Amino acid sequence: MVIDAGHGGHDPGCSGSSFKEKHIALSIAQKLAAKIRAQFPEVNVILTRDSDVFIPLHERAAIANRNHADLFISIHCNFMPGSSATAGTETYVMGLHTAEYNLQVAKRENAAILLEENYEQHYDYDPNSPEGHIMLAMFQNAFMEQSILFAEQVENQLHTQAQRKSRGVKQAGFVVLKATSMPSVLIETGFLSNLREEQFLSTEAGQQEIAASLAVAFAEYKAVMEGSQLQGRNPEPSAVPKAVLVSSPAAQEPPKPES
Repeated sequence: MVIDAGHGGHDPGCSGSSFKEKHIALSIAQKLAAKIRAQFPEVNVILTRDSDVFIPLHERAAIANRNHADLFISIHCNFMPGSSATAGTETYVMGLHTAEYNLQVAKRENAAILLEENYEQHYDYDPNSPEGHIMLAMFQNAFMEQSILFAEQVENQLHTQAQRKSRGVKQAGFVVLKATSMPSVLIETGFLSNLREEQFLSTEAGQQEIAASLAVAFAEYKAVMEGSQLQGRNPEPSAVPKAVLVSSPAAQEPPKPES
């Protein structure tokens, strides 16, 4: 499996009052990798970056493809311009934008393309174009069902174990998910525009809670994929897509303009 810490180097991602997304994402990714390696020594866990360096989006996906990964997890922090109250986690799979808010999240994360040298050579996509995002979102992901299954496990564990507000499983056109040839999700672990969430995500305890929740989600997903459901669990993969196709009220919340 491949764990991708979003942003890095000259791409800081979003910034809270004191902390940057790139540092928080890397710390959570490293903690998650350590937990999975300890619990499942047979699983080959690869980090797309293990330090504060810039990795192009297409290369992050290429790392997963070259190593024949069976799961790709991209870790990020969220931001709501103009709102310090918006809070919660979101887990995205590749697909159609079901709300204007989802489109804005995808555009913000995909904007890292513009920081790459000669980005036109690597993408048939303009991150500044709404039409480009719509075309990207129409890409057919052969691993959609598995991606949604894992995404639901992630949101469930972040809510029940880490006690985070879940904003649900959503679909949007993320470049880093499009180019992967395996089940893939992008996890927004909280809003740095919310001071309380920023403080939680910046602490060792908070990062450990997030990583522990993701490790449990991975264990449950792995058990289902291997046909050995965990005690007390009875997932119904056939029902999973409904969670994405029906937008929650939170998903309909439009971004507020910057003041």
